[in-house]
Amino acid sequence: MRARQVDRARVTRFERQEPWVPHDYGPVHRRLWQGLVVLTLGFGAWYMLWRWTVSINWDAPWIALPLACAETAAFGGLILHGASNWSDWRPERPPLPVEAGDIGMEGPARPLAVDVFFATYDEEVEMLRGGVRDALAMTYPVPVDLRIHVLDDGRRPAMAQMAAEEGVDYITREDNTGYKAGNLRNAMERTSGDVIVIFDADTRPFPDFLTETLGYFRDPKVAWVQTPQWFWDIPPGVPLPDWLGRHFGAVGRGTGRAVEAVVGPVRLGADPFGNDPQVFYDFIQMRRNAANASFCCGAGSVHRREALMEAAIRAWVAELEQAVAAQAAGLVALGAGRAGEMDEEIAGTLRNLSAQAVDFTPFKLHVSEDIYTSIMLHSDRERGWRSVMHPKVVSRMTSPRDLLSWTIQRYKYAGGSLDILINDNPLFRRGLGPGQKVMYAATFLSYLSPVWTLVLLLSPPLYLMTGVAPISAYTADYFAHLLPFLLLNEMAQLVGFWGADTQGARRWYVAMFPLKLKALLAVLRGERIRFPVTPKERSEGAFYGLVLPQFTVAVATLVALAWGWGRHMAGIEGYGLGAMVANSLWSGYNLLALWPVLRAAVWQPDAEFDVPVMQEYRNALS
Repeated sequence: MRARQVDRARVTRFERQEPWVPHDYGPVHRRLWQGLVVLTLGFGAWYMLWRWTVSINWDAPWIALPLACAETAAFGGLILHGASNWSDWRPERPPLPVEAGDIGMEGPARPLAVDVFFATYDEEVEMLRGGVRDALAMTYPVPVDLRIHVLDDGRRPAMAQMAAEEGVDYITREDNTGYKAGNLRNAMERTSGDVIVIFDADTRPFPDFLTETLGYFRDPKVAWVQTPQWFWDIPPGVPLPDWLGRHFGAVGRGTGRAVEAVVGPVRLGADPFGNDPQVFYDFIQMRRNAANASFCCGAGSVHRREALMEAAIRAWVAELEQAVAAQAAGLVALGAGRAGEMDEEIAGTLRNLSAQAVDFTPFKLHVSEDIYTSIMLHSDRERGWRSVMHPKVVSRMTSPRDLLSWTIQRYKYAGGSLDILINDNPLFRRGLGPGQKVMYAATFLSYLSPVWTLVLLLSPPLYLMTGVAPISAYTADYFAHLLPFLLLNEMAQLVGFWGADTQGARRWYVAMFPLKLKALLAVLRGERIRFPVTPKERSEGAFYGLVLPQFTVAVATLVALAWGWGRHMAGIEGYGLGAMVANSLWSGYNLLALWPVLRAAVWQPDAEFDVPVMQEYRNALS
């Protein structure tokens, strides 16, 4: 397919933003990070041992034991976090394949065939047009059989017309079974490319997308390559030196630079919904390359068709055998025969019936089809499929622009991951190696965090209101065990994720507790997690109802602080200075963690950023 030249002049305020530069710190930085991890976990283990053997207030187990258990669970998550981010090794990219045979395809010499899928349901036509045009503009040093397909589950004539105008394929189907996963499966049945590129409706690939990713497929064991998702519509905020300089002149600007020299770049007013994915892609996912555990995240990924089809066959055969065994057991229970003596004709009939009932699909029909397929491929020890997390940003997408859209997206992520954890736990799946299980455990454990996060949020106000301490005594011994652990952890995070907003990421991790808890309860009740499309335009107004749990905890904490200090000033027993200082600092941290989501509920963009997404796309296309 002939590539079309597209005017990529930076005409909008979105396009003026640049993606992050991949981190590459070198061996000294790496050793410093690893040393701090060891010290943090060592002092953390010392603190936890002291907590369980010395400090628990056994006179009030109702408050003491839940807190100790919550701290232990959080420390377990920290261990997994340190282990999964230990190494920043990254694979080297081989030379680009020139023809299909270079990636292991048999037969006569021919150009590499690349299918590009744009999955859509109800997004604006012009949004897809922008992505399609950018895909047509992707470059490659040798001829490539590039085939671009619009996969429209909305069955819209306007979308079909756009595809025809741009000279690309249009694929639809009669129903929406399996949602996005079913949409991808349907497209695979009607295409034949050697590799498949998956984009969402709002994905805008850069011209070098193919040249940055296809080289990895020279390794016949590489099943897919994931690229970072970068959101080009996030408000960038104001750098701290500039903000201080506006208010305090040269002194303020110098102070801001000094602060950034210690803690890294700081931007005020940036990313009101915690959407910036740099911490996840540039650090967490990248460091999973060392254990072959970087998982697929959907859009911006490139897949070897052979790997997807082979994994589908293996999963289909395994599910088929399970279905046959279950039906055979049912016949035995009904007296149709004895165990182990099933007639071959009956067994064959059961297999035929089960084969018609068991779905064959290269993508698991699941809300989190991307990570589910990753687990399936990673666990195939016979083929030893590998994944690659590519470091460089090679596409752009739009982010949720209001708290409602953000909630829809994050609830889907949480519910899908928890459904896998509870119903098909990868930690018990045969084929995954120890390192892979550690990486997947770190991912899935994070969605169980509301269980202990809620305890850690409620413990300070409970103490401040009742005067019943969960710790036997807030003495110098307590601070001597706790403070080294906390300080070392802060230093480790600062060094290990230098340049990324780890503080913001951790605050949103805490503030998401109601959403994750709701998803956990839904999965435990057996509710089906839906596949809603994340809205692309910003909704007007405030969203107070979405932050009611966080607001309630924040107000309760503030009331408890006032009550507790009043009791302390009155000399009431149980409100000693050490306990008040510890719980006040703890409460302050909790309030800071809850603040971003409370602010997001009422956030409104300034005039420069209050432009509809589709208007931006139209500006860019014009």
